[in-house]
Amino acid sequence: MKKLLTALAAFAAFSAQAETLSVAATPVPHAEILEFVKPTLAQEGVELKVRVFTDYVQPNLQVQQGNLDANFFQHQPYLDEFNASRKTELVSIGGVHVEPFGAYSSKIKELSELAQGATVAIPNDATNGGRALLLLQKAGVITLKPEAGILATPKDIVENPKGIKVRELEAATLPRVLSQVDLALINTNYALEAKLNPTQDALAIEGSDSPYVNILVTRADNKDSDAVQKLVKALHSAEVKQFIEEKYKGAVVPAF
Repeated sequence: MKKLLTALAAFAAFSAQAETLSVAATPVPHAEILEFVKPTLAQEGVELKVRVFTDYVQPNLQVQQGNLDANFFQHQPYLDEFNASRKTELVSIGGVHVEPFGAYSSKIKELSELAQGATVAIPNDATNGGRALLLLQKAGVITLKPEAGILATPKDIVENPKGIKVRELEAATLPRVLSQVDLALINTNYALEAKLNPTQDALAIEGSDSPYVNILVTRADNKDSDAVQKLVKALHSAEVKQFIEEKYKGAVVPAF
């Protein structure tokens, strides 16, 4: 009994000393990866609390407002555009993985089968919309103005042989409208949630050399905190790399 009381006292003391770190994440794969590192952080005195979001706006706003400590869901081009448009001052504290972006269809098996005047859905945020258009260009569906870059919009299309009609929709809704359009360009996290397999189901997909590395993000005044740095270290561990490779089998690629 004495040993039990001593153990309980020690656990209570640890719990009292443990620092809480609240991180926003989209469900797949970000929240899953964070859940994987929870035990590691607990051993280092950090209680990781994962808040799951299904959109790309609130995770940044909640961190900027100080309601949450960090978030894990976005790539650097998206963060740059968000900071510029929303006047936020969030910073990256480390890249973790790449989610190769893909084009999906429930109506055709090859992009060559895309009909004249087909409806193609892309994300309506600036960076992911541009990313989708660049992938369509790489696949030979359209040609963009040379200067369009990563923030390309449908207005930058200069050649459109099949006369595709581009619909811009919220990224999270794209899997749900797949049956209503001829082609949808879907972020891998949402594709995985919809049980799509990017390496098997995508008709076109980015290479693993994609520059769109998913990053851990926080406020500038929080980036050097002990708990945040422990999280960065945990996310860059060999164990996390193995977890990503084995669980996602190429749909998510470690970037460290």
